[in-house]
Amino acid sequence: MTPAADAAVTPAADAAVTPAADAAGTTAVAPVGDRAVLLIVHTGRAEAVHAAHRVAAGLAARGFRVRVLSGEHEVLGLSDVEVVPAAPEAASCCEVVVVLGGDGTLLRGAEIARAAGVPLMGVNLGHIGFLAEVERDDLATLVDRLDSRDYVVEERMTVDVSVLVEGRLVATDWALNEASVEKGHGVRMIEVIVEVDGRPLSRWGCDGVLAATPTGSTAYAFSAGGPVVWPGVEALLLVPLSAHALFARPLVVSPRGVLAAELLTRGGRGRPGTMWCDGRRRTELPAGARVEVRRGALPVRLARLHTAPFTDRLVAKFGLPVGGWRGRTDEPTPS
Repeated sequence: MTPAADAAVTPAADAAVTPAADAAGTTAVAPVGDRAVLLIVHTGRAEAVHAAHRVAAGLAARGFRVRVLSGEHEVLGLSDVEVVPAAPEAASCCEVVVVLGGDGTLLRGAEIARAAGVPLMGVNLGHIGFLAEVERDDLATLVDRLDSRDYVVEERMTVDVSVLVEGRLVATDWALNEASVEKGHGVRMIEVIVEVDGRPLSRWGCDGVLAATPTGSTAYAFSAGGPVVWPGVEALLLVPLSAHALFARPLVVSPRGVLAAELLTRGGRGRPGTMWCDGRRRTELPAGARVEVRRGALPVRLARLHTAPFTDRLVAKFGLPVGGWRGRTDEPTPS
């Protein structure tokens, strides 16, 4: 595990907005003073739609151009906004992408913002919300904080994923939380052999296996019994899903490592599987397929209003009992 340098936190006022390059390699730059924000909204939640109207009105009053996705525009019913397709170009030249919903909505936003290098600010209108860290109570000051660039930007590690069949690369993908290899529909169990840095580790009959990031350690990997890893730590997590084996512990390996899982075949026959990235994008895996996971080339940038320690966020999100804690009341006296 490698500690990240100050968790790659940058004050927004000092962090240049990364412009997107077009196909010819030229860079699109917004005119001076032309400030834009993309809104991505969980339109199935009335609270999120109401919040979108509130945020859009506040941003427009301060001279921002507000963009919304074409698939959400009709439900939102916002006027005087730019309507853009749900593609990475939607975030081009934006200062920030504001996500109103929960962690699932933020993962959808990450698919748009990552390639453009634009930070995501998630407003948690869902449940626990480890990624969408801005809470409902912050909505009153959100627009003012955006206007004054009073927030910090963190870079979160991602993973890049390759799928090989008979030695041929057939698919690539990426994930912010985790990539999983799981049993397919109607399959009771898959048999996989897992590998770390080119060396076989173990064979498991299991429901699947996860390769997660520290950010993903509080997501699917957490429910599967994996460790909670502080986001300032750079590492890869390998977590088996209901493995029928004596050695089936979650593992934490170097961020420079390469994890792999192969769907085993016997006598030319085997069981198919499915690969999921962040629980959103699916790739079907034939028996014998190999999935390789390594550190992602591009991070996801998260904008945060608060810089509370991760420990405090864990306590708050899970309601952990800390009553009676006294802490250090003064500096120890040198002996």
